[in-house]
Amino acid sequence: MASMFISLLIFSFFFFLGTPLSSNYYQNTCPNVESIIKKVVSDATRNDKTAPAGLLRMHFHDCFIRGCDGSVLLNSKGKNTAEKDGPPNVSLHAFYVIDKAKKAVESVCPSVVSCADILALAARDAVVLAGGPSWDVPKGRKDGRISKASDTSQLPAPTFNISQLQQSFSQRGLSLEDLAALSGGHTLGFSHCSSFNNRIHNFNSTLDIDPSLQPSFASSLRRFCTTKNNVNNAGVAMDPSSTSFDNTYYKLIFQHKVLFSSDNALLSTPKTKNLVSNFASSKDAFFKAFVKSMIKMSSFNGGQEIRKNCRFVN
Repeated sequence: MASMFISLLIFSFFFFLGTPLSSNYYQNTCPNVESIIKKVVSDATRNDKTAPAGLLRMHFHDCFIRGCDGSVLLNSKGKNTAEKDGPPNVSLHAFYVIDKAKKAVESVCPSVVSCADILALAARDAVVLAGGPSWDVPKGRKDGRISKASDTSQLPAPTFNISQLQQSFSQRGLSLEDLAALSGGHTLGFSHCSSFNNRIHNFNSTLDIDPSLQPSFASSLRRFCTTKNNVNNAGVAMDPSSTSFDNTYYKLIFQHKVLFSSDNALLSTPKTKNLVSNFASSKDAFFKAFVKSMIKMSSFNGGQEIRKNCRFVN
């Protein structure tokens, strides 16, 4: 409990005293930074349709630990195991995209643009390339020097109920509206069985399957994930249009065809249920809310330097 309190104090300190951000931060020092990063992300996406989901998830996992400081990009070193090697992050991918973007930016503007900003811009570009909305990313983040695998326990888990989700988001200054909107990122990508096995094997002492799952959907999941301790890294797409950023996810929530307990939890309160209904019926409403919440989430920063290599501190 004491360590959690200290972590919250640290986060609050960074939230209020962190680097001020602005949309034109690199106007004079690296005016072409956004076009450089966009090209790298676009090239990667042509060759790997899973890259957008990877970049968006990576950005989210970065911001939820110490603010958006690029700490998720750091490699483990010596006795320190970094965030990227923590249990929730071992399935993160597309680090190579950030490496390429950093190299391209450094060739034009050395030691000017932070890895944290590159990741924030790449996540935005990934959403756009997948058919989602665009937004003006506030810039000026600094890169952090601390990355600990143990801190990844602070990430909201796919097994969380609505109370746990609300607490996790509120500790980072994010509301129920932000929770509902940011959860829409689950419209992209793939999940391993381990993230939703709790719903399809030994759900509780009397039921094997979560009764809130649509029966035929549950059966299809069990065909892919055959045992509770599935070890073959099997999994399924987050939704049928898993490479397109759309509002299908919200429609699936009402059909009880979403993977995670945390997805289904959005039906647990009148407020989040109404938001899900609004987003399911209007893609524009979802896009508008998602942009607002992404800007809010990605504005938290507490870094100290501009890394020359995103995998290592200077």
